[in-house]
Amino acid sequence: MSQHQLLDSLNHRDLRVRTDSAAELGDGVMACLLMPTEFRQAQAHFPILFRRDQASGAFSALALFGFDNGENLFLEGGHWDAGYKPLAQAVQPFLIGRSADGQPGGQVHVDLDSPRILRGGPENMDGEALFDAAGKPSPYLDLIAQRLGDLDAAYRASADFFAALVRHDLLEPFTIDVPLIDGSNNSLVGFHIVNEDRLQALDADALADLHGAGHLMPLFMAVASVAQFSELVARKNRRIAGG
Repeated sequence: MSQHQLLDSLNHRDLRVRTDSAAELGDGVMACLLMPTEFRQAQAHFPILFRRDQASGAFSALALFGFDNGENLFLEGGHWDAGYKPLAQAVQPFLIGRSADGQPGGQVHVDLDSPRILRGGPENMDGEALFDAAGKPSPYLDLIAQRLGDLDAAYRASADFFAALVRHDLLEPFTIDVPLIDGSNNSLVGFHIVNEDRLQALDADALADLHGAGHLMPLFMAVASVAQFSELVARKNRRIAGG
């Protein structure tokens, strides 16, 4: 369950937020939404996959953290064991809201039922404060607002990127079987990756179209990210070996 509210200093001044990483705090997920603007940072750590929504047919991108539902191989002893944390994961328990009167711009909403939420005011020094004693936003809340704005802008811009991938037929279904050191196998099905042969075969006009729209760089980053599968498998095997 979730309880989303518009964040304000009057009703939420005593809230603090846990910023460590743990499965019980919402980080126990095998993948999370990833924006094309993040591909450059993410490709050094995670495989980037694409998924088609069965109802709408629209594509989205994901950073892959594990092979099973609820498995995040980047959780290590209460910290995030990667040099980058995707925005969709990093902003929790906050989300972007919209004004009821249709005013432009986003609002900072908070999920009060999130396990990251702590209460108790100034005497509780755990977690990060959202407001100071005068009700002014804390540096942490300013950072969250910036991240939410970046995520919102990236999401709005991403539709053109995914439309270009469909227009140039650059995605193909992807299935992988991963044999592990304990003799078991993990299978990934239902995802897509960039078809490198089709990407390399694009003519000058298609390349100019993609380059002019700023889509070539994230495409190349998505292709490069496939190399991270070997490291993800190694993480899985280390987890198995360690018990």
